[in-house]
Amino acid sequence: MTRLTSLAQTAVAVAATAGAALLGGCNANKELLSPQTPQVISPASVNNSTAADALYAGALDRWKNSMNGNGGNTEALWNWQALFTDELRSADTFSQRNDADQRNLQTNDGVLTPIYNNAQQARGRMRDAINALLAYDTSPLGKQHVGEMYFTMGYTEMIMSESFCNGIPFGETANGVPQYSPGIKSVDGAKLASARIDTALTYLTQPGDSILKWAALITKARAQVDIGDFAGAAATAATVPDNAEYDFDYTITTFDNEWWVMGPSVKRYNAGDSVSAAGIILNAIPFAQLNDPRVSVTNTGVKAEDRTSVFFQVNNWGRDDPIPVVSGIDARLIQAEAKLQANDIAGMMTILNALRTTPRHLGVFQIAAMPALPTPADKNTATSVFFREKALWQFERGYRMGDLRRLVRQYGRPQDQVYPTGNFARNTVPSGTYGTQVAFPVPDVERSNPLFTGCLDLNP
Repeated sequence: MTRLTSLAQTAVAVAATAGAALLGGCNANKELLSPQTPQVISPASVNNSTAADALYAGALDRWKNSMNGNGGNTEALWNWQALFTDELRSADTFSQRNDADQRNLQTNDGVLTPIYNNAQQARGRMRDAINALLAYDTSPLGKQHVGEMYFTMGYTEMIMSESFCNGIPFGETANGVPQYSPGIKSVDGAKLASARIDTALTYLTQPGDSILKWAALITKARAQVDIGDFAGAAATAATVPDNAEYDFDYTITTFDNEWWVMGPSVKRYNAGDSVSAAGIILNAIPFAQLNDPRVSVTNTGVKAEDRTSVFFQVNNWGRDDPIPVVSGIDARLIQAEAKLQANDIAGMMTILNALRTTPRHLGVFQIAAMPALPTPADKNTATSVFFREKALWQFERGYRMGDLRRLVRQYGRPQDQVYPTGNFARNTVPSGTYGTQVAFPVPDVERSNPLFTGCLDLNP
């Protein structure tokens, strides 16, 4: 009651003041029609540490959205990779999702294009944040944020190089002017990413920077693996503890985990399998039927979004569950691959079995201990064991596509013995065969760049 009285008194006072102004001879039309710009922010308003920190926070959100969607039924790079590989299968009627599943993407694809744009634009936001932080926030926290931005930029360039064909450009914008660059090979993209992370590490030197430093080290080691420097990668990852973890976080009030949206909520994505209505899918891990504790899948018995497929639901991530971008588990896998490359199969198995025989977690997803595996008899078999274990530990975390490419490029396996191959079923109806693409094409939108002329080649 007191509040209402106060508001009434205020209204009367405002009315009296307005009346006095009018009686004083002010031109009401002029006042009402004069330009109003309450949302215009002047340059001076953003030239300070608070604004720099806001750019940093915004860049982190753009990065997360570019990797795992924005919770709005719109996928991003991780999601598209999973469809393209054997992690997931389309259970949707959208032609673009089925094309990704079939490895038959076009350069004008209506979903791939915004995925590409969002990742490139996230890089731009990171650069804006770095410039603002260096100019206006020289505090220890500002220094940490600069390091994190260089880490996220390196991560983005690395995973884009793993995902897109040889020939992806990494230009920037300076003072509103595009700085075009020609396309580079994927291995050179990994070298660029490694250099970014070297810069990140020069800023992440305080005791409170440990988690970010570990995340940067794992990402640098991953880039080194892409380059083929396995011993160097193992050395980079060696100091990262098993329990290190850098997560993407989600909340109902911001945006949901896209895996939950596209899976349990809308039912567009089915867990990957090695069989379909068209027959056996060669080379595919049967994630849907393995009953492995690292990939929790439920045969729901209900129809998926296409109204024909039975929905096999992945349960690893709930609506607001965090997902590790990097984990200490990833560091151990990098060390295990270095053992494989050195033909130390027993050493590789020691690391893999240490991971298996101890309960683990990825975010809040708990993984029970598993029995140890026997030591393979030869390197070829050991390679298959390693990449299968790796696929299960890193399921839906943006690793599988780069690994399939490396199996062709670094291990010499024919692509039809690595990627899903055979007859393809679209919404439970046989529909041609799987394609032969090993990477995403760079979308046509990049042709506004005068230095870009298309993929340099279609090799892995």
